[in-house]
Amino acid sequence: MSISPESVRFDEDSMWVELSDGRILGVPIAWFPRLLNATPDQREAFELSRRGIHWRAIDEDVSVQGLLLGLGDQTRRMHAAA
Repeated sequence: MSISPESVRFDEDSMWVELSDGRILGVPIAWFPRLLNATPDQREAFELSRRGIHWRAIDEDVSVQGLLLGLGDQTRRMHAAA
């Protein structure tokens, strides 16, 4: 069974994603710096696909799988501890 996003909404601190299986996931916008720094209009200009959410204007992609795994932005390099 494939789980896909059905809708996306934002409040002051979070992104809420309703999934095709009925779950609603809330994640901090801070997990995704491009969304955090986007204007409200840019945040609302998303495209849904069967695998995730895409924001063309800010070049952001969020996968359903990543959300379910609790992953934030995966484009940042992780720095090793000294």
